[in-house]
Amino acid sequence: MKLKKKIYKFKTENKERSFWARHDSTDFVDYSKGARALFPNLRSSVKTISIRLPKSLLETIKLLAHKHDIPYQSFMKMILMERVQEELHLNK
Repeated sequence: MKLKKKIYKFKTENKERSFWARHDSTDFVDYSKGARALFPNLRSSVKTISIRLPKSLLETIKLLAHKHDIPYQSFMKMILMERVQEELHLNK
């Protein structure tokens, strides 16, 4: 990709984040010359599991997830993460 304007060297990640929040990357990069990147060896960082839940519990989880306007599996991950964090803090 051909650069339109020179991209600055940033001293910190915060300064870079602030810069890109105020500037449009299309002023610096010609995306029309871009090529699709392939990552054939990239592995997912998630693990699929199977878990048996009572139907009533699953329906309640789905209802709550809908109330929060998020997919129920994402809602379950969020609840699990919050509970794991609580346990870790309780056991210190």
